[in-house]
Amino acid sequence: MFKLLFICLLVIVSCQNPENANEQENEQDTYSQYVDPNIGTAHSRWFFYTPGALPFGMAKLGPSTNGSLGNEQGWEATGYDSRDTTIEGFANLHEFQIGGFLFTGITGKLQTIPGAIENPDSGYRSRFDREDELASPGYYKVRLKDYEVTAELTATRRVGFHKYTYPASDSSYVILDIGNELGESGDVKNAEVSYNPENQTFTGWVSTYPKYVQKYQEGAEVKMFVAGKVNKKPVEAGTFIHEKHFKDVLQNSGEGVGLYLRFNTEQDESIEIKAGFSYTSLENAEANMEAEAKDLSFDEALASAREIWEGELSKIKVTDSSQTNKVKFYTGLYHALLGRGLASDVNGQFPENDGSVGQIPLDNSGNPTFNFYNTDAIWGGFWNLTQLWTIAWPEYYNDLVQTHLAVYKNSGWLGDGLANSRFVSGVGTNFVSLIIASAYQSGIRDYDVELAFKAAYENEVRYKDRIEGAGKTDLKGFINDGYIVYQPGWDTTPEGSAFSVSHTLEYCYSSYAVAQFAKALGKEKEYQELMQLADNWKNLYDAQTDFIRPKDTEGNYLNNFDPFEPWVGYQEGNAWQYTFYVPHQPDQLVEKMGEEKFVKRLDSIFTVSEKTKFGGEDIDAFAGLNYLYNQGNQPNLHIPYLFNFTNKPWLSQKWVRRICDEFYGTEPVHGYGYGQDEDQGQLGAWYNMAAMGLFDMKGLVEIDPSFQLTTPLFDEVEITTGWGSTVTIETDNNRHNNYYIQELLLDGNAYHSNSISLQKLKKDIKLKYKLGKEPNTAWFQID
Repeated sequence: MFKLLFICLLVIVSCQNPENANEQENEQDTYSQYVDPNIGTAHSRWFFYTPGALPFGMAKLGPSTNGSLGNEQGWEATGYDSRDTTIEGFANLHEFQIGGFLFTGITGKLQTIPGAIENPDSGYRSRFDREDELASPGYYKVRLKDYEVTAELTATRRVGFHKYTYPASDSSYVILDIGNELGESGDVKNAEVSYNPENQTFTGWVSTYPKYVQKYQEGAEVKMFVAGKVNKKPVEAGTFIHEKHFKDVLQNSGEGVGLYLRFNTEQDESIEIKAGFSYTSLENAEANMEAEAKDLSFDEALASAREIWEGELSKIKVTDSSQTNKVKFYTGLYHALLGRGLASDVNGQFPENDGSVGQIPLDNSGNPTFNFYNTDAIWGGFWNLTQLWTIAWPEYYNDLVQTHLAVYKNSGWLGDGLANSRFVSGVGTNFVSLIIASAYQSGIRDYDVELAFKAAYENEVRYKDRIEGAGKTDLKGFINDGYIVYQPGWDTTPEGSAFSVSHTLEYCYSSYAVAQFAKALGKEKEYQELMQLADNWKNLYDAQTDFIRPKDTEGNYLNNFDPFEPWVGYQEGNAWQYTFYVPHQPDQLVEKMGEEKFVKRLDSIFTVSEKTKFGGEDIDAFAGLNYLYNQGNQPNLHIPYLFNFTNKPWLSQKWVRRICDEFYGTEPVHGYGYGQDEDQGQLGAWYNMAAMGLFDMKGLVEIDPSFQLTTPLFDEVEITTGWGSTVTIETDNNRHNNYYIQELLLDGNAYHSNSISLQKLKKDIKLKYKLGKEPNTAWFQID
């Protein structure tokens, strides 16, 4: 009885808006109430807005305002945009290069195409008002004005739940759009749908050819399967292909195929749909639904989703008087737990890279020993997501390593981005070896370590016959010549790259990471080889300008050099930004430039960048590419912490706090910058780490990894780590402009280092900071 009452209370409280959070009594507070999924929904990515989902789930439900409009280059689709005023329906699968199965409820004339934004009446699209919309972790609700239908969404891990509440009508429809391009899915190759009127069940599948699959694994396809059930018998059923309807034809196939069901409804009558998903087969989609939702109603699934989200969010408890900062923190944490979703079935089957179906080993109880996941490229994820997961979700991080090793075993290569195991790198590099090395050094090792090292080592040095899907196709020049040659254009080939400088710097960093992995395993030969490669950035450092610059085929620096210009040697950035991309050897970078010049340049960069909110105020994923600094994109995310490796480490405390206050917002437009690229929780996780005062420049790749310390944002943070410990972080005199550390106590004893080892955080410890308006220059002992 107590558990039932708790769940009911949780549902009621969690439905309230974050703005009303301060009206709750402390004993009624939930962490979910501080999550606002609508933050940053202007110009977000396809996979960003999925309120009807569980942490790391497969079923990711959310409204689609423009998901059917196409995705020319593979990344433009947003799916949901806060500036749109119509909803075309509710998509069930949202992943990098994966989108599928749009459902909706309508009344009146049967419509079977989404229709145009500029003419909503041309399809099943409906107008809606923001005040009729509610989103929270695990739940979404909106009223479709054109049809007087209220739609609600929730999910278990692999099952989506839809609830449509209709007016009195003899023409109330459920539309199941199966075979159309959606979000990042790319071209539809084929699709099929079938309906069984005896038990109101349906099945369907769609085969797609995403743009990045076309580039990185030509000829491959991404398949999605659905098996569902409707809780009421319709008075009419049929299939459709685009605008053409096939009444009483209950099985159909082809691009654009779908199913419609017509009902007679009374006023406020609800029709519920539950749909199981799989990336391997219809049988597994049915098995997933049977295992997770056989006897589960919508309301029961919702209560469970609320409870699960609350449990995960409460692993990091913050106490503070600032409601705004709580909303920023828990919304960021929500996105960090929402990206990179489950791709394996309850029986442990998963899609292999070669198109076959793989099997995860089962334990003695018949359960899979790990979960297999879809994942965007890890580009930059080592400065946010993996550090957060290491602390509180190491089991998920372990599964991610297992996922990549499964792909390696099947294909012979590590793949940076994965869509149903298909290679979808996106940026053409490959940092999987670095995150494997980091996992090992952090004590996350429940996998074949020798296989992991072999895969990581090959990713750094193996260039012969390297396939596009593994990225780093310009690796040969890096290995043999000590840097990558610049070639005009947009391509990366064995002869060079348009992004020659950024790739050289990235390969240096990952070589260093795997070198430490080799050293930890006693592999001295590989260690020495990789450490030599880690120094290659010095071959592009121009001492006359103090920029790391591109060189041509003759070994000369390019003429007409403009350090603000992106794309000429620098991927999604410029020389001002990428010159600081030496995270594995920051002390050597400081020495090369000279400490005084280094600090002055870096401090002035942030002083100027603050005027543009640290990355530009244009609503564009690439708004900050030609700026001095761009918090909205991965190559910059370590830069504020570089002061920790100089004689003025307190400047990291200052600028990290300013970025938290000004770059991050609580609005649909000003959320993660101004509509910039959040990338499956990366910018949210960066805020989480910054707010806790923890960050590692090197991405936890050292043998004894540690976090650099900056000023915690909150009065108190309590972390229930994934290692069974509790870490408490307290601040004294924590006011708006008091972002300088005056003193620090570790378990009551004076602590004079601006870093702390991960091993210490694996034990019960208490950090207590005293803050002030001016830096205490005598406190620090730089490690």
